[in-house]
Amino acid sequence: MIKVALDIHEILMLKNKIYKYLSTEILKNFITILLTFTAIAWVVRAVNFLDLMVEDGHTTSIYFKYSVLNIVSLMTRFVPLAFLLSLTISIIKFGRQQELLILWTTGLSKIRIANIFLLISFFITLFQIILSIFINPFLLNESRSLLRDNKNLQVSSVLKSNDFSDIFQGTTFYIDKKKSNNELQNIFINDSGGNLKLVADNSSDKKNSTIIAKKGFHVDNKIVLFDGVIQTINKKNEMRNVNFEKTEISLNNVMTRTITQPKIQETSTRILLKCVFLQDKNLNLTNCSKGNYKSEVVQTLSRRLGSPFYIPLIAVITSFLLIYKKEKKYNYLKKYVLFTLCFVVLILAEIILKYTGFSFLVASSYFIAPIILTIILYAYLLKKMITEKIINE
Repeated sequence: MIKVALDIHEILMLKNKIYKYLSTEILKNFITILLTFTAIAWVVRAVNFLDLMVEDGHTTSIYFKYSVLNIVSLMTRFVPLAFLLSLTISIIKFGRQQELLILWTTGLSKIRIANIFLLISFFITLFQIILSIFINPFLLNESRSLLRDNKNLQVSSVLKSNDFSDIFQGTTFYIDKKKSNNELQNIFINDSGGNLKLVADNSSDKKNSTIIAKKGFHVDNKIVLFDGVIQTINKKNEMRNVNFEKTEISLNNVMTRTITQPKIQETSTRILLKCVFLQDKNLNLTNCSKGNYKSEVVQTLSRRLGSPFYIPLIAVITSFLLIYKKEKKYNYLKKYVLFTLCFVVLILAEIILKYTGFSFLVASSYFIAPIILTIILYAYLLKKMITEKIINE
């Protein structure tokens, strides 16, 4: 009796090791695929962010920090696809190496393995929800806040020879020639917004200024000009000309054309939920009362809260690969059919997501549909596995 008990205990330990091995392989594949997709997408996105330095004059450190803070948002988009690929690749790999056949002959339960797949999908669902609801909006908002600081702008890098530059709102620069020592020649500046602070002119009622100078240079967030004239037009449309030998223009109050107001995807989930469900006028939420804005808010919330629920559905559909038929042709085609079905589910989820902001019915269906389908398909999967087990016995 003792020997039989030991044998049963060893068998249970062996089965637990096999279950742990399967889980580890799936998670390793998931992490590898997710990081690979994220790295490729980040490189492409980082190239697009080069405009922050080339066109908007931000420093290299701002560009690097901004790019790094956007990594999590890219990672979040690839979580469902990475899980689908990792699960499919793992099952196919086990099947090709005859590992699954060995597992079935040793008495391992297919239902137990399908439950492991489902359990892993729940953890990954929770992982994506945490990224989408908390981490992603916070990091995106932090990245946007980096662009609000004008102190570290590299104005000299965007002032080019024989070129108009309008990186600042309401202000246009034209430089005829720029020397290697950053000396500027034949400078034309038009300030239509009254943003520039001139040492030579402290008038507070001007609405337009035009500055022409023979030469100058940029230093410490200001531009020093030599030998020129300042032409100002006040609010009464009175024109005034001031000649100068040397003057300085402060750039502290000017704003770049880079969007500094947080976008919807950079806004916290708590604020978005208030925008949708609360009617308090004291919330001070920008554009919350506008219909188009609210539809975008609903769409963003659907992505953050609803998209992760499609991951368990993928796990259940992919688990049908564990069921074998006598016809080898059927087993060969089944992996392509099931993978295509899962991929179509993800595509449809993205398509329907675009319409969640226009209808309450569509939005609620987007949340409920994956849950109902997961329960129905899981029940059908259990029935098929139990039937297969009875037939084999």
